[in-house]
Amino acid sequence: MSERISLVAYLQAKPGKEQKLVDTLLSLVGPTRQEAGCIDYHLHRSNEDPRRFMFYENWHSKKDLDDHLAKPHLVPLLSRTDELLDGEIELELFTMLSEAPV
Repeated sequence: MSERISLVAYLQAKPGKEQKLVDTLLSLVGPTRQEAGCIDYHLHRSNEDPRRFMFYENWHSKKDLDDHLAKPHLVPLLSRTDELLDGEIELELFTMLSEAPV
């Protein structure tokens, strides 16, 4: 069994850009879930700060995650970070210890 990788990504919308960021982030969900190495991929919004968003992602391998980060469907977000985001995207990687769903 290969090592399963989880990624938690935090994004903060610029004031007034919340809906544009939501639309952009939601557009990533469908294509990402179709990627071969994706176990699951979920977008969340903070209950305490409506400008703060989090992706929780699980991948079959680090290579699958690396392949995902190079996909063209991420361009709408990555090309607009200065416009949409207040700060950098915060990424934290984890190794999954429990069994992933099949």
